[in-house]
Amino acid sequence: MEITHRVENDLLIIAIAGRLDAATAPIADETINKTLAENTKRLLFDLSALEYLSSGGLRVILGAAKEIRRREGKVALTGLTQYVYEIFEVSGFTDMIPIKDTVEEGLQDLSS
Repeated sequence: MEITHRVENDLLIIAIAGRLDAATAPIADETINKTLAENTKRLLFDLSALEYLSSGGLRVILGAAKEIRRREGKVALTGLTQYVYEIFEVSGFTDMIPIKDTVEEGLQDLSS
């Protein structure tokens, strides 16, 4: 698993590549929580290179989304493969977190 991040117009973009599973979830959770600065209110996950997502990995993403919402911010997911999308859909989270096809669409959605 590899996690990278960048800030664009006060919007935090976190990209996760590889497998986000029970073994990597604690590392991802710590990395993402350190990345979320206190003033971060807009978060975009780029999951286009995410190959596998377990329930533990799902909790990491949802935890970050919950923190942003607690701050009265906005969060979105982009680039989900069919497999990863199905995990969000089966768990019922596609109604809770906006999902966009591309990073550009996600940026546009969170900028409005």
